[in-house]
Amino acid sequence: MPSLMSLFRRGPGRVTPAEARRRTADGAAVLLDVRETPEWNAGHAPHAIHLPLSRLAAGQTLPASASGHPVVVICRSGRRSQQAARILAGRGTDAVDVLGGMTAWAAEGLPVRNRHGAAGTVA
Repeated sequence: MPSLMSLFRRGPGRVTPAEARRRTADGAAVLLDVRETPEWNAGHAPHAIHLPLSRLAAGQTLPASASGHPVVVICRSGRRSQQAARILAGRGTDAVDVLGGMTAWAAEGLPVRNRHGAAGTVA
C-alpha cells in the first residue's frame, strides 16, 4: 500500500546529490544544469550540460548529447530543477531533479568547477 505522502507526490522524482552523482558518473544519465549563465560560470558540477530553464521553458530542446538519455536536473536550490524536470517529463524524457540543488551538492563535498575548470563557487 502506498504511503500517504506518495499519494500527494506530483511530477518526477527527486534524488540526493550523492544519488545524482552516482546516476551520472558512468554516463547512464545526463546531469543538466538549468541555472542562468552567470551562475553556471561561477561553478557547476563537472561533466554537467548547461541549458537555462528560461530557454527550456521557451521550447528549446535538449542538446544532442542528452537526447535519449535519462536526465538528472540541477539548479541552485532545487526549485528551478523541479520545474525543468516537469517540463522534460511532459515531453517524454525520463527526468528527476536534485534535492537541494548545487547548494546541497557543494555542502556534500562534491566537486564544483568554474568555467575555466578551476574550483568554483555556487552562485
